[in-house]
Amino acid sequence: MPSHDFRAPRLFVDAPLAQDARIPLDRDQSNYLGNVLRLAAGAEVLAFNGRDGEWQAAIEGRKRPDGLVILQQTRPQDGLPDVAYVFAPLKHARLDYMVQKAIEMGAAALHPVLTRFTQASRVNTERMRANVVEAAEQCGILSIATVAEPVPLERYLSQRPAGRLLIFCDEAAEVQNPVQSLQNAREAGQGIDVLIGPEGGFAEEERALLLRQPKILRLALGPRIMRADTAAVAALALVQAVLGDWGNAS
Repeated sequence: MPSHDFRAPRLFVDAPLAQDARIPLDRDQSNYLGNVLRLAAGAEVLAFNGRDGEWQAAIEGRKRPDGLVILQQTRPQDGLPDVAYVFAPLKHARLDYMVQKAIEMGAAALHPVLTRFTQASRVNTERMRANVVEAAEQCGILSIATVAEPVPLERYLSQRPAGRLLIFCDEAAEVQNPVQSLQNAREAGQGIDVLIGPEGGFAEEERALLLRQPKILRLALGPRIMRADTAAVAALALVQAVLGDWGNAS
């Protein structure tokens, strides 16, 4: 696997990438490169679009950066494990944190669901997508996770493919070894959905509906109650280590 360059700035561009291609920069990108990073024409950055891998690129422009010329590929496109993070939205900064950490942990899709005790009734999905891109830029991630519009939990469950494994992180579940539980479910699904509820917990009717789902694994995350954003990191770390791509498992 090609090594990562953690020193060069990385920039997501929504355009095809190929050698000698020229990519215009939008105002925010130009400001970031020119005024924040103080880069001028000729300076090199890394560009990616989530489809064509990562490319070395040189800044073009006279008074300010206004475009990139693509030089050579530094890493081929890779993929993310088929892990979706399903969650009850939080408010503002904590939602930003949770989205960023889910991307760093390798989630391929984000699905906000509305439950009885969800803290935030309005969800800014454009802000979520911006956080997805920023996390990918900062952490050397080549693929861009999808962000779904929020739907009620009942609708999400009725629409999700039945063959996927639903890992239901439930604070009311009996505490058992989560690694062993995940290992026992290794062949249980075609893709994985990891569900974290609101900090007020699930209502009893919601828990009953969840437990009636096919291919479900009810999982306790230890003997202590976690905040929802902490539970997200803990759950995704367990899933990626046992069922995801941390150990080259599928």
